[in-house]
Parts: sequence; structure tokens; C-alpha cells
Amino acid sequence: MSQLIIGVLVCSDRASAGVYEDRGTRAVTEYLAAKVKSEYDLLAEVVPDEQTVIEAKLKEWSDEKKCSLILTTGGTGPAERDCAPEATVAVVEKIMPGFGEAMRMTTFPKVPTSILSRATAGVRGKTFIINLPGSPKAIAECLDPVFQAIPHVIRIRGGPALELHITSTTSERDPNLHHHSGDHDGCGGH
Repeated sequence: MSQLIIGVLVCSDRASAGVYEDRGTRAVTEYLAAKVKSEYDLLAEVVPDEQTVIEAKLKEWSDEKKCSLILTTGGTGPAERDCAPEATVAVVEKIMPGFGEAMRMTTFPKVPTSILSRATAGVRGKTFIINLPGSPKAIAECLDPVFQAIPHVIRIRGGPALELHITSTTSERDPNLHHHSGDHDGCGGH
């Protein structure tokens, strides 16, 4: 069984320059600690909003460090320097737009400005990459509706098992979520 490695890449000019404290890494690591049952190693780094820098780090963590999951935070809005989605799209082999769509649909009723997010997701080799907003509160709000699908993507791509802590709401919503067989694509096919 291969080792589970998760990367947290904070994309922020100001945090990388030390203008303000990186709070994204802590928000993501706390979320992972609460949700992930499997043992994993964590890589974390803060980089500026530079598309070439983000692309290089995503490639390194996917190809060399062998991350199964990379969560980027920040750089998903419409500001001129926001480029995490562009960097992600440039390095992945398959785009998984449903993740960004689900995150926006879930958060929009509470935070109408969440519609400004351009977050997306995709796969590169055995690595699943998801863009998240930079706001620590928004990180959990965006991960909640999509997190249960992440182990399935990693498994389909040939990565190590990612086991989640099962909550009562999870089992009530779909008792077969963690016990299915086959590669159901979510659209009625296998």
C-alpha cells in the first residue's frame, strides 16, 4: 500500500511576503484532522499569486512528492493576480468542474459573493487537486459538500486509500457511500 500524502498550497502574495499571517494552512489542517481517519503525511507551503510558481509546485508535488491530494487556498477570485484555477487547469489531465460548482451552489445562499469564486478541480496522474478560497471560514464551508467524493476520485486514479471519519449525517444521507463496489461515475453508469 502506498503512502498517503496531502499537500496544502496557500496562494497569496501578502501571506508569502509576510504582510499577514497564513491562516489557510491551519484551517485546512484542522479540517483534515477532523475528517480524515487514514494516516497521512502533510506538505504545506505558501507561495505568491504567480501562475508559473503555482504550476511548478503543483507539478512537483504531483510528480515528485507523490501527493494523492493537493488543496490550494486563495487565488480563486476575480482579482487581477488571482490565478490558482488557471495554474490548476494548466497542469491537470482532466478537469472536474463539479467540485467547484458544488462548492459555489452550497455557499451561495449564505454568502452571495461566493459566486465570484472560480475554484475548480482536476486530476494529474494519481493526484487530485482542488482549489479552495483563502478565507479560513470558507474553506470548511466549501469542503463539506464535496469531501466525501474525494476518496473515490483518489481510488479511481490508483492512489492509496483515504478513509474518512463517518458521521451520523453521512450514514443517514447515503449508507452505501463508503461501502460501494464498482466505479460508479455518478451519472447512472458503472
